[in-house]
Formats: sequence, structure tokens, C-alpha cells
Amino acid sequence: MLRKLGRLFVIKNRFEAFLIIYALALGSSARGMVYLHEYPGFGGKLLFLATTGAVFLAGAKILDCIKLEKEVAALRGEIARPD
Repeated sequence: MLRKLGRLFVIKNRFEAFLIIYALALGSSARGMVYLHEYPGFGGKLLFLATTGAVFLAGAKILDCIKLEKEVAALRGEIARPD
């Protein structure tokens, strides 16, 4: 039962990854707007850029991990297949 529940939290394809990245971007832009309101001027703009920049880094890492998992699965399939 826990295994089935755990599978809900696994990113399986690029579409799911893009949905998660989109959700992260919405949250970071909302947080960035709060920073702009709380810290007017250059400091608020830097914090806004930091929140959005973190989404770019996280998105790149998520997409790289999906690509790596597909490559590992393909290699495991080649190893398991007797020639």
C-alpha cells in the first residue's frame, strides 16, 4: 500500500516535470512579488531574481534527472537481455 502511495510522488515523464516546474515558477513569482512589496528598490529586485533563478536551476536538474533515469533504464535493459 505504501509503495502505491509512493509512486504518486515519482516524476515519470517530461510532461509531469514541466507541470511541476510550472507550479514552482508560480510559487516563486508570488513569493518574489512579496519580496518586491516588503523590500522596495534594488534589494527586492535581487530577491525576486533569486527566487526565479532557483526555479531555473531546479527545472534543469529535474529534466536532467529524467533523461538520466531513461538512459539507466535502457542500459539495464541491454544488460538483462542475453545476446
